[in-house]
Amino acid sequence: MLNTILRNLISNAIKFTNKDGHIDIYSELNNTDIVITISDNGNGIKPEILARLFDITKIQSTQGTNGENGTGFGLLLCKEFVEKHNGKIWVESELGNGSNFKFTLPIINS
Repeated sequence: MLNTILRNLISNAIKFTNKDGHIDIYSELNNTDIVITISDNGNGIKPEILARLFDITKIQSTQGTNGENGTGFGLLLCKEFVEKHNGKIWVESELGNGSNFKFTLPIINS
């Protein structure tokens, strides 16, 4: 499931970043969980789309920078998989300044 989450978020970052753009992937470890961020300097997301991005009742499909099509189900699947592992997923974005998709997964201490 983690591979699917990462593959989808990275694919989306590529899809919505211009040819000369860049994508960063990094993680932060704290006492209770790990936060993984996929950051791009692409188009960003319009506020009205941002508000319903993870809402299953309002499936959203947006064309990429080269006209690529999507189904609108990828982010919903990511949300489902992250929450199945007691994590959280969210996005921080500003139109014209790219997006940061972040998700957490709890640390299991053995």
